Amino acid sequence: MAGERGVETVDMLLNMGPQHPSTHGVFRMILKVDGERVEDAEAVVGYLHRGSEKLCERENYRQIITLFDRLDYISNFNNELVFCLAAEKLMGIEAPERAQYIRTIMCELNRISSHMMFYGAYGTDVGVFATAFMYGFREREVIQQVFEAVSGARMMHSYIRVGGVAQEVPADFVPRVRAVLSGLKRGIEECDRLLTRNEIFLGRTRGIGVLSAQDAIDYGCSGPVLRASGVPLDVRAAEPYLVYDRFTFDIPLGKSGDCWDRYWVRMEEMRQSISIIEQALTQMPEGAIQTPVAKFGFVKPPKGDAYVRAENPRGDFGVYLVSEGKETPYRVKIRAPSFCNLMALRQMVRGSYLADAVVILGSLDIVLGEVDR
Repeated sequence: MAGERGVETVDMLLNMGPQHPSTHGVFRMILKVDGERVEDAEAVVGYLHRGSEKLCERENYRQIITLFDRLDYISNFNNELVFCLAAEKLMGIEAPERAQYIRTIMCELNRISSHMMFYGAYGTDVGVFATAFMYGFREREVIQQVFEAVSGARMMHSYIRVGGVAQEVPADFVPRVRAVLSGLKRGIEECDRLLTRNEIFLGRTRGIGVLSAQDAIDYGCSGPVLRASGVPLDVRAAEPYLVYDRFTFDIPLGKSGDCWDRYWVRMEEMRQSISIIEQALTQMPEGAIQTPVAKFGFVKPPKGDAYVRAENPRGDFGVYLVSEGKETPYRVKIRAPSFCNLMALRQMVRGSYLADAVVILGSLDIVLGEVDR
């Protein structure tokens, strides 16, 4: 009888994804649960693998920029920048000063746009308000319109080029961006009032998915995930590139390393990005936007290798470029921050409630195009 044999219990394995709204893409998490508690978790990636690094070996340098647009497809400018900086490092050149300011402005606008995407999706993940999605996309839309005016495309811009940028910004660029920033300041405050101190939101995020500073470092985390754990590492300040050393800005830091801190750091980063853009608009000089580097339309860096990294919205994005002096690279290797941040997911999810697994994953703000490549 059952009473004589005793009651036998087994842990249940649940598949979250790969097709699930809360995974923000084709990501699968295998959860080992005991009732409502998660005992273990395994991240399964690769569903969106397209061989981007291998494709770089068969494309010329201008064509490769389009591949970087499709890695983290909501941080396009930031990704284009790092590849072009790697090629420029190999060639021993720098983009003209005006082009560097334009690059900086577009990358910081891209950071705000990306964080607004996070804001909207995360409010939905937590289950507080669908309104958060509306607020986030309302602010994001005005930025996307600037992107389209500058590059001709709302996404997949292919605007930053080796040696500068593809074309001059529109004549009304400076006043238009200033107007956008004025609206964004109001929008961020409205977003802040909607979620940040909301009682339900605090209950779902405070003390959930805690990641200590040491664990964040050990797992190779970067960006808002690392800084939410109290580690003040930002590539823009630690190893300044472009013209970031000419600006004054703060590095927002969390205290607990929980889901709320990861949310709050991104909210504060948007405010810092606005400050950086305002300073850049004031300082931006006139002049050339492209250094003449191409011969017969092709860029040919000399034989050698170079590594460049920069702070994209998800963290430390790096490109290792190997050249044999030809029109195509010998090897391109990408250090993807979303992939590295995912390494800490198991640590954060174990011991949590099943419902919190969605909140913890959402707080990482991963993009699968970058993870899988």
